[in-house]
Amino acid sequence: MSTPDQGRAARSGRRSVLLSGLAGAGLAATAAIATAASGGPSAGAVPAVPAGTMASGPDAVARPFRGAHQAGILEAPPAYATFVALDLVDGADADVVRRLLTVWTDDIERLMAGRGTLTDQEPELASVTAELTVTVGVGRRVVEVVGAQVPAWLAPLPAFAIDRLQPRWSGGDLLLQICATSPTTVAHAQRRLLAGAAGLASVRWVQRGFREPHEGPGVPMRNLFGQVDGTVQPDVAGLDADLLWSADAGPTWLRGGSSVVVRRIEMDLDGWDRVDRLSRENSIGRRLATGAPVTGGGLDTAPDLEAVDGLGFHVVDDAAHIRRAHASAPHERFLRRPYSYDDAPDAGSTSSSGLVFVAYQADPVRQFVPVQARLAELDLLNLWTTPIGSAVFAVLPGAQEGEVLGQALLT
Repeated sequence: MSTPDQGRAARSGRRSVLLSGLAGAGLAATAAIATAASGGPSAGAVPAVPAGTMASGPDAVARPFRGAHQAGILEAPPAYATFVALDLVDGADADVVRRLLTVWTDDIERLMAGRGTLTDQEPELASVTAELTVTVGVGRRVVEVVGAQVPAWLAPLPAFAIDRLQPRWSGGDLLLQICATSPTTVAHAQRRLLAGAAGLASVRWVQRGFREPHEGPGVPMRNLFGQVDGTVQPDVAGLDADLLWSADAGPTWLRGGSSVVVRRIEMDLDGWDRVDRLSRENSIGRRLATGAPVTGGGLDTAPDLEAVDGLGFHVVDDAAHIRRAHASAPHERFLRRPYSYDDAPDAGSTSSSGLVFVAYQADPVRQFVPVQARLAELDLLNLWTTPIGSAVFAVLPGAQEGEVLGQALLT
C-alpha cells in the first residue's frame, strides 16, 4: 500500500509531464503521455470511475466540448454559474499560457463529459454533468504575453459617471465561466480547474450567480427587483450571428471567438422596497407581472416609444430603462446572459445583492458602450443600481479535434 506522500508524488509527476510536455498537443497525446509517465496503473494513481456509474437522468445531460465555438454562449443559461477571474503569475511568458490552456483543455473536456480530471480524487462528483459548460476568456495581458495581435477593444470599458468600481470585482488576465444545473457540479469544476492553474495563475475574483430554475414558460429570467430580464436578444444563431462572433476584420486567432463584458451591478433592495408598484413599472417601462411593455402586448412585443398619454407625455417615460437601453442602431445589440447574486451583507446592511450582468458581442466598444453610455447619462434605474465591477475578455474560439483552447493564439 502506498503512503500519502507516494500518492501525491505520483499525481504530481503526471501533472508535471502534462504541464511541461504538451505544448500544442491534442488530447489523444495527453492521455498517452500521462499513461506513459505513470507506467500505467500504479500505487497512488487516481482510480477511474467504473463504467456504468455515471449518473443518469435529466441532470446527467452532457454538453459537447469540441466545436467551432466554445460552449456556454448559445445554450440557454442554466440555474447556477460561477465567474472566476485569474491573473497570470509574475514573469509569465508564452510557455506559461500554453501550459495553462493545455491543462484546462484536458480538464474541461473531461469534466463536461462526466469524468474526473487527471488529479481528481473525487471523480464521482464529476459524474453529474448537469449540462456543465466551461467558457474561457483571455484579457489583454495574455494576448500581449504570447505576442499576438491585440483587438482594439480588449481593454477596460470607458469610465461612466455612475460607476463605483471596486478592484476586487474588476479586471483580470483570464476568465472562467462555469455554468450548470447543479451547484455541486459548478463547485467541483471550479475546484478542479483552479487546482490545474496552480503555479501558473492566481484567483483575482470570484462571482457566483443564480437564476430561478422554476420560472414560468417563456420567461427568460427575473432579477431580484422582480423584473423580467434579458427580454430583447439578437438572433445570434441566425441572421445576427455577426453581432456575436469575431469575423475577418478581427485578429486571425479570434475567428470563431467573441468578447464578453462582465459587470457587477449592486441593487439597493432596501430602497426598492419603498417604491410603489406603478413607479417600479414606470422606471423600467415594463409590467412586472408579465414583462410586457407598458404600451401593451406581450413579453416579446416591441415597445411603442412614440405612444403618448392623454396629457401628451410619453407612455414609456423618457428616462425609463427600456427606452435608454433600446438600440438606436442595428449594431447596438448583444447577447445577454445575466445572473443574480445574493451574498452575505456587510455590517449594518440587510442585503448585498445584485446582478452579474454578462454580455457577449463581437465588439464591445461598437455594440455595448453606446448603450451603456445612454444608461449612465439618464436611466431611472440608476436610483437603485450601482455598477461596482467591470471586466472585458476575449472569448477564445472553440477547440476542434486535436486542438487545445487558444490553438491559433499560441501559434
